Amino acid sequence: MKIQRFEDIIAWQRAQDLGVLVYKHFDESKDRSFRSQICRASVSVSNNIAEGFNRSSDKEFIRFLNIARASCDEVKSMTYLASRLNFIDDTTKDELIDNCEEVSRVIYGLIKALR
Repeated sequence: MKIQRFEDIIAWQRAQDLGVLVYKHFDESKDRSFRSQICRASVSVSNNIAEGFNRSSDKEFIRFLNIARASCDEVKSMTYLASRLNFIDDTTKDELIDNCEEVSRVIYGLIKALR
């Protein structure tokens, strides 16, 4: 069965969850620049999945999925930095890293299925 709406894609759903989690943990961060960057990167994950969904070919969709994975890695990298800067505790860091890795795996599975 072919997926009719991007909202039905598990990778998009998990990416949305990641975005909500990032916003939750950095909502009150005093470093506005850092907060803005990590939040924009987290939103970029689900937005690239949605944007790529209705492209004219699977090849183009895969390109957007790869961009989504790269944004996920950006969130992951910034999470490590947030931990080193003591913006978040180790429990939060582990939660965010685990979520990033899960989202990336799910997106990669979708890429493999499209190839």
